[in-house]
Amino acid sequence: MAFSSFSRSSRKAQSTTSSDGGILSLPSASAVLLASVGCMLVLSLLMVASASIPFALSRGMSELYFFERQLLFMGIGVVIAALAYWLVPLKTLYKTGTQFFLLGITALLLILTLFGTPINGAKRWLDLGFINFQVAELAKLVVIVFVSDFVVRRSFEVRNGWDGFLRISLVIGLLTFLLLLQPDFGSLVVVVGTVFAIFYIAGAPYKQFVALGAVVTVLGVLAVTMAQYRLTRVLSFLDPFDDIQDTDYQLARSLIAFGRGNFTGVGYGESVQKLSHLPEAHTDFLLAITGEELGFVGVTMILLLEALIIGSAMRISYNALKRRQMRMSYTAFGIGIIFIAQTIINAAMNMGAMPTKGLTMPFFSYGGSSMLISLVMVALLLKIQKESPTIEKSQGRYY
Repeated sequence: MAFSSFSRSSRKAQSTTSSDGGILSLPSASAVLLASVGCMLVLSLLMVASASIPFALSRGMSELYFFERQLLFMGIGVVIAALAYWLVPLKTLYKTGTQFFLLGITALLLILTLFGTPINGAKRWLDLGFINFQVAELAKLVVIVFVSDFVVRRSFEVRNGWDGFLRISLVIGLLTFLLLLQPDFGSLVVVVGTVFAIFYIAGAPYKQFVALGAVVTVLGVLAVTMAQYRLTRVLSFLDPFDDIQDTDYQLARSLIAFGRGNFTGVGYGESVQKLSHLPEAHTDFLLAITGEELGFVGVTMILLLEALIIGSAMRISYNALKRRQMRMSYTAFGIGIIFIAQTIINAAMNMGAMPTKGLTMPFFSYGGSSMLISLVMVALLLKIQKESPTIEKSQGRYY
């Protein structure tokens, strides 16, 4: 099975032997996950408060406006995650009817965003009054659950021939098309990449990935060259200092912020780039302000916490795999892939290793939709971890 290499790398995840021959139990995956997420939320509040004060004051808002909003988003996210954890049975979640209902709702909401008011030239949000909800975040979670069930329910088609890919393309293709209309190219890449990853570990033939990889590459090149703003971002990425006052402004300022921070940073609250030099620094470029104020040490801490969250998701996936609970295992794996993709893309674009893209750092960047859905994903991971042993004893066949 294609999952075997992942399985072998995780064999020592449960315990290690001490020098006197005793067994030292590692913290449970749920404990590490909760502790890491908790630390990330605290750091997020601290850095959003620091990075957003100049921007808020320049807009006539209270200096802690974005801090208070981020705290509100976290509170709402925790409540919704708790409700999902206690009230949504996994058996119900993996029913085909439930999944197509969620896909239908998500597609409808994506269509409604096209009639909304553009923000920075894009129509990605629904105005819910207290929050502008980005439906693409919900689409990521729904796609994970749907594809995780599909590769189990249609396992023969997935592993033999093209039927599995063709069937899933009819569903996922609609969602990705709606994402492209917004346009939200970053979320589209994350969704497609996650689908490919789940299909890969489910045992889909290698030749499919070669062929589809070629198709996706061609489509990606066309998407970049046919949209002037995407082409400008790519050209800016190749030389971030050739037009520092215009097309390279954000990326150049981000790199300057990292350069000023050096190893230990200039000190909390002492960033210069947040003083209207780096626009809306509390959102996608919050890591750059962290690098300036807390230096290499601060950035390393953020990335280490993200790694612990991702590692916990993969450990939960592996535990479910050992119990032959394939739907649950693929779901946890898919969530881990989402966190990996967004962490790498956000960090890379902040550091000039990738073109700038509107993707948040999970649990860290300012943003209600991302925070809410990320916390719901954590609730789903915790539910899988908690119920997996019980389901094994009852020999549940829906998981």
